[in-house]
Amino acid sequence: MGLARMALGSGTRTLGLLCRPFRFVASRHPPTAAVFVRQISMEAQSVAARLNSSGLLRTQALIGGKWRDSYDGKTIKVHNPATGEVIANVPCMGGRETDDAIASAYNAFQSWSKLTAAERSKRLRKWYDLIVAHKEELGQLITLEQGKPLKEAIGEVSYGASFIEFFAEEAKRVYGDIIPSPLADRRIFVLKQPVGVVGAITPWNFPLAMITRKVGPALACGCTVVIKPSELTPLTALAAAELSLQAGIPPGAVNVVMGHASAIGDALLASPQVRKITFTGSTAVGKKLMAGAAGTVKKVSLELGGNAPCIIFDDADLDVAIKGTLATKFRNSGQTCVCANRIIVQEGIYDKFANALSNAVQRMQVGNGFHEDVSQGPLINEAAVQKVETFLQDAKSKGAKVLLGGKRHSLGMTFYEPTVITDVKSEMLISREEVFGPIAPLLRFKTEEEAIHIANDTNAGLAAYLFTTNMQRSWRVSEALEYGIVGINEGLISTEVAPFGGVKQSGLGREGSKYGMDEYLEIKYVCLGNLSGN
Repeated sequence: MGLARMALGSGTRTLGLLCRPFRFVASRHPPTAAVFVRQISMEAQSVAARLNSSGLLRTQALIGGKWRDSYDGKTIKVHNPATGEVIANVPCMGGRETDDAIASAYNAFQSWSKLTAAERSKRLRKWYDLIVAHKEELGQLITLEQGKPLKEAIGEVSYGASFIEFFAEEAKRVYGDIIPSPLADRRIFVLKQPVGVVGAITPWNFPLAMITRKVGPALACGCTVVIKPSELTPLTALAAAELSLQAGIPPGAVNVVMGHASAIGDALLASPQVRKITFTGSTAVGKKLMAGAAGTVKKVSLELGGNAPCIIFDDADLDVAIKGTLATKFRNSGQTCVCANRIIVQEGIYDKFANALSNAVQRMQVGNGFHEDVSQGPLINEAAVQKVETFLQDAKSKGAKVLLGGKRHSLGMTFYEPTVITDVKSEMLISREEVFGPIAPLLRFKTEEEAIHIANDTNAGLAAYLFTTNMQRSWRVSEALEYGIVGINEGLISTEVAPFGGVKQSGLGREGSKYGMDEYLEIKYVCLGNLSGN
């Protein structure tokens, strides 16, 4: 179906945003309205043409290599959070369609798992090459449905692609072992084999990278997957799946369904053919999945919520600390699990740091992610804005002071002003739970021991950050922090070569690195007895 026909409204798959100018949501120094509309209209036409010509604009689910609607014909609207306009409608699926996807993945597993590691590696490498070749179109698609600035979105594509590249290489390094037997005429061999069909449930904040971080190692090990992306950002997942087909990954090895989250999740949990669940999202949902997986004793890996502390010591390099704090707090408008949720500042530098951070935040430009100078896009939806407002009101009612921002942005929609608040206390809601928005809460501490206590006073344990020029302190504190990831004088800590994951109620297992492969493998030992017959 051609884009023009789709744009005119063929059935339920209208693509109004791709065929109309964006609504004006400019940055602080906008061009004239007429120029802006013309520029954005041209950008929209470019997005539409590229996605259409590359076949990346998919609005159906992928099951067994075929693009499918839901059985009952129901759909979900996918909105652009920057404008509120409908980008597309996608199928609203449930248990029946998920069962079909599981059966397809199970059938594909029989052949995919039998391929040599070298052959799987080649096809994954081809998928990586295609993602990189289409990184601009994929970045534009992420900005359309998720809202993050285009530069940041293209950065996500590169980051997401890096997992496919890494695990394409790691596929050839799944080694076994030989254990000396206590009996002279016996040999013990340890084999690593793919776990089987994997149910991968991914969030909206990184609609490509959270998929590739799971699907890359799964396919490299020989597993097949059923992906359930967020209903808020399914188009990027579908585009990635289309590229997997183009790369020669066989039909059924990668399936994508979206719709009723509970029905899809229940089908994945109930099926004995699904041998593993991998999930990134809230701790509350992760607990439900973990409990549900017990019925068939599935393997589970969970990357759950965080409450990241960012500790700024008196001896920190102020410029390094400000740069690192900005990176970890305001990336993706504060909507990441590893964002600094509590900025814990030593009293000797507290006021100086607060003023410097406020000055830096004040220079950040907010607007539609397609504008060149924008560094902060919208929050994902109205519920996200209301959560930020609730947390901020609770903090203010308990004595916190707004140093900068603190309200919805004049652009309207779900834009929110980057905010800095001071005099934050540990008992405030914003210190206890993830705000998942552009609010930087500053807490004060006196001693190193107090900082460690404040940082560890949470059920979460995903990521933590500290800024100091004292080498001994950096080791002491990083080892004392109860977190799976620690950044020292660094705000961006995610990379495909390191094990990503948390402790306590921030999850189980690791993603990325050689350790990420183990999550999709079973260990079998084979005891070879006396073959002589004597």
